[in-house]
Amino acid sequence: MNSENKGRPVNNAGRPPFLSETEKDLVRLANEPGFARWLEQIKSAGGCAHPIYLSGRTTTANASGNLLRHYDTKTEPGGRLAVRCRNRRETRCQPCSYQHSGDTFHLVRAGLLGGKEIPESVTKSPRLFVTLTAPSFGAVHRVTNGGPCRPHRDTRPCEHGRPRDCGRSHTPDDPDAGQPLCGRCYDYASHVLWHAHAGELWSRTTRAIRRHLATAGGLTQSRLHEHARVSFAKVAEYQRRGAVHFHAVVRLDGPQGPGTPPPDWASAALLATAVRSAVKAVQAPMAHVPALGDRTAVWGSQIDVHTIRGPLGGPTTEQAVAAYIAKYVSKSAADAGGLDHPVTSPGEISLAPVPAHLRALMGTCWRLGGLNELQHLRLRPWTHTLGYRGHVLTKSRRYSTTYRALRDARTAHQQPAETPDPADETETVSQWRYVGSGHTAGEALISLGIAEDLATVREIARERRRGERQ
Repeated sequence: MNSENKGRPVNNAGRPPFLSETEKDLVRLANEPGFARWLEQIKSAGGCAHPIYLSGRTTTANASGNLLRHYDTKTEPGGRLAVRCRNRRETRCQPCSYQHSGDTFHLVRAGLLGGKEIPESVTKSPRLFVTLTAPSFGAVHRVTNGGPCRPHRDTRPCEHGRPRDCGRSHTPDDPDAGQPLCGRCYDYASHVLWHAHAGELWSRTTRAIRRHLATAGGLTQSRLHEHARVSFAKVAEYQRRGAVHFHAVVRLDGPQGPGTPPPDWASAALLATAVRSAVKAVQAPMAHVPALGDRTAVWGSQIDVHTIRGPLGGPTTEQAVAAYIAKYVSKSAADAGGLDHPVTSPGEISLAPVPAHLRALMGTCWRLGGLNELQHLRLRPWTHTLGYRGHVLTKSRRYSTTYRALRDARTAHQQPAETPDPADETETVSQWRYVGSGHTAGEALISLGIAEDLATVREIARERRRGERQ
């Protein structure tokens, strides 16, 4: 054996082992002249799993033409700059989804406690936390943690020979939880079409709440804005059965929005009554398909309405509600066992590693998307979301701040101390272009390590704060 190979592991042929592709890429990166600067970029991006690379420059000058700041990516490794992908889905990029969840927390919290240019007087406004579910499209196995799943006096099987009852107890990790008792009895078409019209149903619901509130206050709907304004913020979540349900904050302000007190007759109890009656009454007609018949979108029978109270008012506090909504904003259909990326053919659906129930929903979505009468619903591009194409979080304009305002504030905070005088008029000229995205195998491994280190630091900080509070 060659003396220079002593102490190194060897393969069966007595030769030093070959490096894997990832190891080769790590060696290449370590020998790149700009490796240290690239590492700084990825750390600044929080260990983003799929960074966007930009090339360009930005120049800031005052009204006199004096140069205040100039940056050019020519000095960066490869002449490009890595920035966050800002994907909200945890399954796609954990670091960016964590940041997006944090922004959502502050956005929702500001509408409940004030801050971010929202007055603290919103704490005195009637506020509700509402959960709306999809209707039943067929019996599914339920998570019971002890009790029977579906006890049924009628022990006769359904028309397809499947039992109508289930005496088992399902835990959250039971693969049968959320699956239909009989797939042939399940109304997959209505499930998909309800998803496609859930956005319209929510829009009609917000208008119905205002209408019912005006009636309760002895006003016409057209004059409600002269006395009060209703604001909303909602997030969509996928249940185990693959159906979307909504968690929403409903706030009642004065005529000018936050900062003005609501009328004396407005109370949390009155608002809750208006919400319940509106949710039960609202309907949205679905797209007409002769082969399927006329169908109407309505909410499910499970409607939860809780008054949001202060820190000592029980579990439904401002902090708890904001954290609850922020948790679900990073979720997607993949967290219910589905996919987090679009599909382009029926073959992808048949090979998708998803439960049979979700595969049936995706197949139904693809088939319905091929009908001329349903082209406007764009079901095929949204097959991976089971037909739901709404935003994961929506809010009223007056509810609170915006994601853009939060990002701008964070950018301003991270800028160098040598910022121009606010009284001095400045002009910024920027030129940027997209030059690539993603990681090589070695880059992905390093980025993952950075993300894990940052997550560990956050966890240590949280434990320290818990210890200080105790």
